[in-house]
Amino acid sequence: MARRSEHSQEEIKKMVLNAAETIIIDEGFSGLKVRKIAIEIGYTVGSIYMVFDNMADLIMQIKGRTLDNLTEQLNQISINDDPAKMIEQLASIYLTFANQHFNLWRMLFDFSLIGDDTVPDWYQDKVDHIFGIVELQFKQLSASYTDEQTKQASRALWSGVHGICILSSSGKMDLLGIKSIEETVMLLVKNFIKGWKL
Repeated sequence: MARRSEHSQEEIKKMVLNAAETIIIDEGFSGLKVRKIAIEIGYTVGSIYMVFDNMADLIMQIKGRTLDNLTEQLNQISINDDPAKMIEQLASIYLTFANQHFNLWRMLFDFSLIGDDTVPDWYQDKVDHIFGIVELQFKQLSASYTDEQTKQASRALWSGVHGICILSSSGKMDLLGIKSIEETVMLLVKNFIKGWKL
């Protein structure tokens, strides 16, 4: 077992986050246990709680890193003068991210803080930033809506895209007679945008 002096607290924190992410990727969120992380990094459970307040803090940090990864992917869209096409690209990237990083993506929604714990401001900022990427394109579509209406519309559309991803991941799309998730997402996005531009 490694001695505490071998790594700084910042290094231990990074090791814990990397090990936790690997466990989630391999086993899903339900497989994440603090003892398993400790074994993976060669430190005690106590060492983990020297760098994280509690398990909820650790999980929120992993969720934050996942949102950072998603943001990075969304920022890879091809810039052009057609905001409708850019929204379609964002939806496609989101769907791809959900498929490629399934267990981390599911953890974003499967874990919620309980009791008196509140969502940290830094985490809410990351969520708002992702929605802001979509909202920016909605603003380009039509100048006749208020900022609040634009915010509401972009979040409504994204809730729909997310819902399709959830149905797809749970294997329930076949029950609905839907064969192509990508086509379904694009149908939703294109028709939503068409209505928004009226």
